[in-house]
Order: sequence, then C-alpha cells, then structure tokens
Amino acid sequence: MIFLIGSIILTSYLTLSFKLVERWGLNTFQVIVFNYMTCIVTGSLVNGSFPVNSSALHQPWFKWACVMGALFIILFNIIAFTAQHLGVAVASVANKLSLVIPFIFSIYLYNERATMYKITGIVLALIAVLLTCWPSKDRQKTPATKTKSLVLFVPVLLFFGSGLLDTMLKYVEQSYLDDNNKNDYLVTAFAAAGFLGGLLLVTQFILGKQKFSSKALFMGIGIGIPNYFSIWCLVQVLKKYSENSSAIIPVNNMGIVLFSTLAAWIFFKEKLSLPNWAGVVLSLGAIALIAYG
Repeated sequence: MIFLIGSIILTSYLTLSFKLVERWGLNTFQVIVFNYMTCIVTGSLVNGSFPVNSSALHQPWFKWACVMGALFIILFNIIAFTAQHLGVAVASVANKLSLVIPFIFSIYLYNERATMYKITGIVLALIAVLLTCWPSKDRQKTPATKTKSLVLFVPVLLFFGSGLLDTMLKYVEQSYLDDNNKNDYLVTAFAAAGFLGGLLLVTQFILGKQKFSSKALFMGIGIGIPNYFSIWCLVQVLKKYSENSSAIIPVNNMGIVLFSTLAAWIFFKEKLSLPNWAGVVLSLGAIALIAYG
C-alpha cells in the first residue's frame, strides 16, 4: 500500500510542478530533458551502477525500454503543455482517462476476474474523469477555437499514449522483469528518453534556438528524482499484486486524478465547477469499487 500511495503522490507532484515551471518562466523542454538526465543518475545510484552496456543490448526487455523511453519524453511534453494551458486537473484527467485500456488488457491477456464491482467502478471512473475535466468558467473564457482544438486533440493523444504506456509497463513487468533486472530496465528507459531529449536540446543549442538555463537545470533535478521513484513505486506495486493489475492501475490513475485536482485547487487556486466537484466525489466511489472488487 505504501508504494501505491507513493506512486500517486509523486506522479501528482510531477503534473503540479509544471505550473511552477510556467510561473517562473522556465523553458519547459530544458526542464524535461534535465529531469530525465536526473532520472538516469538517480536510477544508477539505486541500481549500484549504470546498466546500459553491451550485455543489456541483448536482453529481451531492451527494445521495450527504448520504446518506453520515447513515450516518456513525448507524453511528458504533452502533459506539461496541457497543465500550463488547460490546467492541472485537465492534464491529470486527460492523462489518466486511459485507465480502461490496461484494465481490458489485464482481463483479456492474464484472465483476471472482471467482477461486477470492477466493471461498475471502471464505468464510474470514466464518468468521474469526464466530469473533473468539464471546463470551469475560467476555462470557458479561453478563445473558442483554441479551446476546441486543445480540449479535443490533447485528451485523445494522452488517452492512447498513456494507455499504451501503462499496458506496456504491465506486459514487460509480467514477462521479463524480476528483482534482479527491474532497476536495469527503468534506468535504460530513462536513458532512452534522456538521449532523445538531449540530442534535440543540443541541436537547438548549436542552432542558437535556445540558451542554457541553470534555473531549468535545478528545476529538472527537482522533478527528476521524484519522477524516477514514481515509476519505481508503480513497478513495485505491480510486482507485488501481479495477479490483480486490473485493479491496481485504475486505482493508481484515479488516485492521481483526485490528488492532483485537489492539490491544484488548494495551491494554485484552480477553480472547480459543480461538475468538477461531482467528478471528485464520484472518483472516490470508483476507487472503492475497483479496489475491493
């Protein structure tokens, strides 16, 4: 349970932190790249060594780590953009709306039980995230064309991207990972994300499109350490409750939506409408049904 709570809090922190990046006028892409560099260092320290070497290239999980690394940096940029332009609540909801994808995957591939409680909880969860994402009066003041394009396009991207990421993490954890190589896998995935991001960032430095920001570096460090442990905690939970991932991932995702929304309301004064509050309350019921189903 402690790892599940850790995953929820740390992942919520990541989304909330991008509001600070915006307020402080930092370059978002630099922060994201430095964050992944920090993840590599953090993971290597936890692992005891840097695991990306010639032997790792022949491991069955290596290609999955590379794909996951690419998804990491793509989704992180989309989440940052969403949090800064549409709000933390919308970013969390759009990211975690995909909870139905790993749920179906776990039921179909691993023959986990789809109880009536779980199915009801999933339905309530989808309704809850849509209500939480319902535009408040402040968001309704955004220009119509911009609102429509962002609200329709971004959730679709995050839905499929995040769903694919959660499903892939479960598949790799179930098929290839154990206590001896799970940290190797995570560090390799972060290394892939850091390599891709670093390559783009260095290119922009050379072309003069960006200048190095020490503030972005320190912010990246502040995000990178909890980012690594947010995924580390989720892997621990999936490994411990491998027979019930159809409940763990939805509960984790709904917990992130709930925690992020309330934190944004308290710390960033993001206004919640009546439908938003209804979504928050409904999410509590959904979590209970999925967890105990």
